Amino acid sequence: MVGSPVHRVSAEDAWSRSMHPDIESERHSQSFNVEELTNILDGGAQNTALRRKVESIIHSEPELSLKDNYFMTQNERYEAAIKKKFHILMLAQRLGWSEGSHELQYASRSVSGDLGFAIHHIFQKTIRSLGSEEQIAKWDPLCSKFQILGTYAQTEMGHGTYLQGLETEATYDAASQEFVVHSPTMTAIKWWPGDLGRSATHALVQAQLICSGARQGMHAFIVPIRSLDDHSPLPGITIGDIGPKMDFDHTDNGFLKLDHVRIPRENMLNRFTQVLPDGTYVKLGVPKSNYLSMVAVRVDMLLGEVLPLLQKACTIAVRYAVVRRQSRLRPSDPEAKVLDYQTQQQKLFPPLAMAYAFHFVANNLLEFFRHSYSSILDGDFALLPELHALSAGLKAMLSDFCTQGVEQCRRACGGHGYSKLSGLPSLLTRVTASCTYEGENTVLYLQTARFLIKSYLNTQKSPGSASKGSLPQSVAYLTAPEVARCPAQTAADFLHPELYTKAWAHVAVRLIKDSVHHLQTLRQAGADEHDAWNQTTVIHVQATKAHLYYVTVKIFTEALEKLESQPAIQQVLKRLCDLYALHGILTNAGDFLHDGFLSGAQTHMARKAYLDLLPLIRKDAILLTDAFDFTDQCLNSALGCYDGHAYERLFQWAQKSPTNTEGNPAYEKYIRPLLQGRRARL
Repeated sequence: MVGSPVHRVSAEDAWSRSMHPDIESERHSQSFNVEELTNILDGGAQNTALRRKVESIIHSEPELSLKDNYFMTQNERYEAAIKKKFHILMLAQRLGWSEGSHELQYASRSVSGDLGFAIHHIFQKTIRSLGSEEQIAKWDPLCSKFQILGTYAQTEMGHGTYLQGLETEATYDAASQEFVVHSPTMTAIKWWPGDLGRSATHALVQAQLICSGARQGMHAFIVPIRSLDDHSPLPGITIGDIGPKMDFDHTDNGFLKLDHVRIPRENMLNRFTQVLPDGTYVKLGVPKSNYLSMVAVRVDMLLGEVLPLLQKACTIAVRYAVVRRQSRLRPSDPEAKVLDYQTQQQKLFPPLAMAYAFHFVANNLLEFFRHSYSSILDGDFALLPELHALSAGLKAMLSDFCTQGVEQCRRACGGHGYSKLSGLPSLLTRVTASCTYEGENTVLYLQTARFLIKSYLNTQKSPGSASKGSLPQSVAYLTAPEVARCPAQTAADFLHPELYTKAWAHVAVRLIKDSVHHLQTLRQAGADEHDAWNQTTVIHVQATKAHLYYVTVKIFTEALEKLESQPAIQQVLKRLCDLYALHGILTNAGDFLHDGFLSGAQTHMARKAYLDLLPLIRKDAILLTDAFDFTDQCLNSALGCYDGHAYERLFQWAQKSPTNTEGNPAYEKYIRPLLQGRRARL
C-alpha cells in the first residue's frame, strides 16, 4: 500500500498494533496526500524509498538502537556512539554505500546523528577546501579509510568566533623547513573540539602563522597528536576531555595544549597561501578564502543537524496534543484535545510553520553554496561575500528560531515535556548548542550587518560611479521602488504573499537605512569608526534580523510558486507561509507601525488573518508532522510515537530506568537508620 505508515511504527509492544482513536481520527480524512509532501521534503519519491530502505536496515540492527540513551552515563554514551559508527562503517562496506552517499546520510538520520567521529568529517572537508591537490591526494584517502582520525581544532579557551584573536602560533623555521606549533598562554589551549578528547590521532589546528618575522594571520595546519601504534599522546601534546556538558555526551569534546610541536612545512594547507622553503609568504587567494571550510560546515549543519531537531519537536508536541485531553470547551462536553484550544495552536503552529519555511530556506542556501563553491575553488571569489553573509546570517537566525521553537514545543507538553523520556529535553539541549558552535550568533548577525551596510552604501553612489557595482541577489530589494504605506484594506489582503513580502522588504530597508544613518551621525560628531560601530551594534542586529526574515519569507513564497501542479499541497503550505510571515509581523509590530507603514487598524486586520489561519492549520496538523516521516525509533519519544499510545509507553519506559531496576543504595545507608531512629523516639 502506497504511503503505508508501517515503516514508522515500533511494533514490538502489544498496543502498537492498534492506533489510539484520538490520533487515528486525525488521519481519517486527508486534505492532501501526505506521501507526496514527504517526497517533496526528501527531494523526490526515489529518495523517500531509499531513505526508508536504509532506515529498515538500521532499525533491524540491535547495536544501532537508541532506546537506552536516556539511561546512559557520559562514558556509556561515548562508547555507544563509537560502536554505532563502527557498525555503520561495516554495513557501508558490506552494502557498498559510498562516502558522502545518500545512504550514509540517511543512516545518520536514522540514529539521530548519535555517532562518533562527526568532526572527523569536518577535518576531511577542510582539507578538501583548503588543501592543495597534492595534500588532498595524500590525506584524503587516509581519512576515508579511517587510517587516521581527525579533529578540527579552532576554538580556544579564550577565543571562539573571533578568529583573528586566536593565540596558538605556528612559527616557520627555515633552517629545518618545519613549523613550530605552540600554545603560548593558558587561554591559547584549544578547548571544545569534538573527537579531540579521546579519539583523534590528528588535529587540523588553526593557528597564527609567523614567517620571516611577520604575523600573517590564521592558517590551518595538520598536527599529529596521538600515536598510531598505541593512541598515547605524542611528545609536546597535552590532551584530554573537557568534562561534563549540557548535552553531546556522545561526543568527546577535548582540550589540546601544544608545547613547541614541530611539523613539516607541507603540513600547512596551501590551496590559497604558501610558505616557500626560504620563508617567503605567498598569497594565492583572498583573505576570506580561509573561511571557506567554515561556510561549508554552516550550510551542512542547518539541514543535517539543526532543522531536524525542530521538525522532531513539532512532531512529538503535535501528536501528544491530540491524545492529551484536558478540561472542557463546554461544561456538557467530554474533555477536549489540548490541540483544540486556540492558545495551544498559537504555541505549536508558528514552530511548525518555521520548520517548513526553514526546509526551503536551507535547501535554497545549499543550492547557492554549490553554485558558488565550484567558482571559488577555481579562483573566482565574486560570490564569496554574499555567500559568507547569507550563511552566517541564516545560521544565526535558524539556530535561534529553532531553539525557541523546540522550547515552545517542550513547554506545550506540560509536565511530561520535562521528562527526558519525551525526547524533548534532549532536542532542546542539543539545538541550544547550535547557537554557539560554528559561530556565536550575535557575532554572525553583525558579520551579515557589515555586508548589508556595504550594499546599502553602494546603492547611494551616483549611477556613473566606477565603484558602483550591481547588487547581489539577496539585497537587490534595496533599490526597489519604495512603498510608504501598506495597501491592505481587509484581513484577507494580508494573505497575499506579495503584500507581506513587500511589508518585510519595507521594514528591512528602513532599518538598514536607519542603522547606516546612526553610524554616519556618530562619525560626523567625531567618533572614530570603531566606537561608532560599537555604539550602533544593537541597531545593526535589529536591521539584520529584519533582512533575514524578509529573505526567508521570499524564499518560502517562491517555493510555493513551484508547487502549482500540486494544488492541495500548495494550499496547505501556503497557510503555513502566511502564518510564518504574519507571526513575524505581529511579533515585531512596532517596526511596522514606527513610520506609519501599518496603521493600528491594519495591525488588527493582520491579527484577524493570523488567528483565522489557526483552525485551518489545525485540521492538517498531524498530517503535516507525519510528512516529516520520522520513525518511532528515530524520534525516541514516549510521547511522540506514531500510534499515539503516549501513556502506555511512558509508564513502560519509566519502569526500565536503572533507578527502578538496580535497587535503592540510599535505603540501607540513610533512609532505614533515619526511619528506625525516629520510630525509637515514637
